[in-house]
Amino acid sequence: MHFELGVHAVLQEIPLEELAMTLDDTAARLVATAAIHEPPVDALVVAHALGIAIATDDRQPGRARYVRLAGFAGMTAQPSILLRSEPRIERRQWAVAHEIGEQAAHEVFSRLGVDPCVAPPAARETVANQLAVRLLLPWKWFVPDAIACDWDVLELKQRYATASHELLARRMLDFSLPVVISVYDHGGLSFRRGNSAGRTPPPSPLERVCRSTAHETGMPCSDRDPVHWVQAWPIHEPGWKREIVRVEWVEDSSTDFDTP
Repeated sequence: MHFELGVHAVLQEIPLEELAMTLDDTAARLVATAAIHEPPVDALVVAHALGIAIATDDRQPGRARYVRLAGFAGMTAQPSILLRSEPRIERRQWAVAHEIGEQAAHEVFSRLGVDPCVAPPAARETVANQLAVRLLLPWKWFVPDAIACDWDVLELKQRYATASHELLARRMLDFSLPVVISVYDHGGLSFRRGNSAGRTPPPSPLERVCRSTAHETGMPCSDRDPVHWVQAWPIHEPGWKREIVRVEWVEDSSTDFDTP
């Protein structure tokens, strides 16, 4: 099983498969605590099920932070997530999911036999990010749904409304299929990553044409050649044009990313 390698770079002594399974299992337990049996996963509902209150604080610089709010005399402090006002539901959901991940990171370390006190400083943050992804996009649901709709980001978004289009696309890097995911903002490349070893190749001519078509027409584009299957989705809003591109290498082609 492959997934984005940031967390593995932090915890290199842990086998990749064990690390991925521990993250997925921990996130699944959090979702089960909230008695959520199908997508979308509402991170605020999960927080409530865990006994975490949600409050608004527009004075804080970040989107969210975990605190314990003092109660009346003799009462236990209430674990809470202070959330900055944010018009986008996906950003609110991610902020809460990340804070839940921060609090659940100790479970991941415990199951892996890692002392968080001696882990690299970035370990907790990286684990929290990975748990947030898995909280909003649980593996057991996302796998069959993505395959069933041929990886269509727009169709998946209808089912996983609390996750952003970009998060949905990046989650596809966790599969074993050799793919590259790219995000373009106003025609410029802002993110590009593959899930195979070696250097991620530059965009192919077919990929450039498909992305440009989505950008100009505002319609999804899908095309194939003997080597690639390219899908491009326009995520356009007033004043902002984003395209997400997924490139899959066909079965009988080379997946050596050192070769453009």
